[in-house]
Amino acid sequence: MRTVIRYAFWLLSLFLMSEIQAVTPQKAPLKLGAERMDVVTRLLKDKQVGLVVNQTSILEKQQKHLLDALLEEGINIKKVFAPEHGFRGTADAGEHVASSVDERTGVPIRSLYDGRTRRPSDEAMRSFDVLLVDMQDVGLRFYTYYISMLRMMDACADF
Repeated sequence: MRTVIRYAFWLLSLFLMSEIQAVTPQKAPLKLGAERMDVVTRLLKDKQVGLVVNQTSILEKQQKHLLDALLEEGINIKKVFAPEHGFRGTADAGEHVASSVDERTGVPIRSLYDGRTRRPSDEAMRSFDVLLVDMQDVGLRFYTYYISMLRMMDACADF
C-alpha cells in the first residue's frame, strides 16, 4: 500500500509541475539547473550529497561532468548512484555493473544495476542528506533510467 501511495504522489507531483508550467506565463526563457549552477551550489553547500548521474550529466557550457563541476565548487559528494550502463556509460544494455570508485575523482560509485538489489542499502542511504538526479532519458517506459530515479525516490521516502 505504501508503494502505491508513493507512486500516486509521484504521479501527482509530475502532473502538478506540468500544469504549473502550462499556466505560468513565461516572461523569460526557462533556465535549467545546469544554467544556474550558482543557485545549485549555494543550496548544496554544507550538505552531504548523493548523485544519480550517468554519461549524459554534462554541463554543456563548461563541457564537464556534473560530478567534476560540483567537486570543483567544494560540494561534498558522498556517493554516485549509477543506473544501467554504469556511471560513465560504458556497459552494454542489460549488463550487470559492479559498484566501484570513480578513477578521476575517488568518489564511491554504487551501482543500481548490479543484478543483486533493486535499491541501495540502508548504509548507502544514510550517507547523504540531499539527492540530486541528472540523467537524460528518451521517455520510453521500457528504458530503465526513470525506474532508477523512481526507486531512489522511494528509498529516500523511507529515509
